[in-house]
Amino acid sequence: MSVRVLVVDDQALVRGSFRLLVDTAADLSAVGEAATGGEAVAAARRERPDVVLMDVRMPDVDGIEATRRICGDPELPGVRVLILTTFDLDEYVYAALRAGASGFLLKDTPPADLLAAIRVVAAGDGLLAPSVTRRLIEEFARSPKPPAIPDRALSSLTGRELEVLALVARGLSNAELTERLHLTMPTVKTHIGRLLAKLHARDRAQLVIAAYETGLITPQAPR
Repeated sequence: MSVRVLVVDDQALVRGSFRLLVDTAADLSAVGEAATGGEAVAAARRERPDVVLMDVRMPDVDGIEATRRICGDPELPGVRVLILTTFDLDEYVYAALRAGASGFLLKDTPPADLLAAIRVVAAGDGLLAPSVTRRLIEEFARSPKPPAIPDRALSSLTGRELEVLALVARGLSNAELTERLHLTMPTVKTHIGRLLAKLHARDRAQLVIAAYETGLITPQAPR
């Protein structure tokens, strides 16, 4: 069964290009297009795509608000949003992730990488590779905020889960976690799964944000 993709961008040429690219993959299919955030929300509710390729800057409702509405809709629990940005340090990236986006890519990402990203997001893994996680950490470090009051949800985590969460927020991949903690890959994945469930997080991106906003770790430049 193919991954259903909704393409959202206010430029018709860009939308058409992404749609054609998606349809070149045998395991992916474009199920619709939208030119504004409002249209994106309506299309998501109508088509129930697996992944929404979401532009940020659009008229009417922007991509951030559209992402918030889609990810916050209880009738669209399986819909994932992949943000496409023009600049590497787009000022809206953090806001998009907080709104529920599963990750972000640059619009000039090589076609093969974009298709691979759609598959990753559709699988529910969240597109925050270590390099992307570290970029997000740099954003926290650049604009440090006062430590947050620890969230009550953290009290439900075991010591090992807190350790895993802190390392995920520092940008470690699952493979790096296995080496650092001397655990098997299945065990690491089990810990990640439990963290997602206990913190009501959609994916890895949300875990990184939760770790910082609850004060589990404080912003600092990545090592």
